[in-house]
Amino acid sequence: MIMGIFKTRKNKKFSYSPRYWDDNGEGSPYRIENKFDKYRSTVGTSNNLKDKFSRAWEELRHDSDKNVNRRILWVVLILLFIFLVIIDFDLSIFTARR
Repeated sequence: MIMGIFKTRKNKKFSYSPRYWDDNGEGSPYRIENKFDKYRSTVGTSNNLKDKFSRAWEELRHDSDKNVNRRILWVVLILLFIFLVIIDFDLSIFTARR
């Protein structure tokens, strides 16, 4: 009885195929798939966290776009500045004192 608490139930899978749908090699229209899966190398069958992390790190190092990284950095800095203004942080410490 106690061991039943720690087991997770498996989801039921149904193989529904529509009656009037022509396949034409496109696969099932009801299959849920992320639209970026075909472009990413980190999506795979491996459940090992270390392998996933190392593949993601390699993808970031070799396929990163410098413009996107700069844009993200600017957005983060602007949001940080807005946050500091909202909490009434003393921004005068960033200016030169004479």
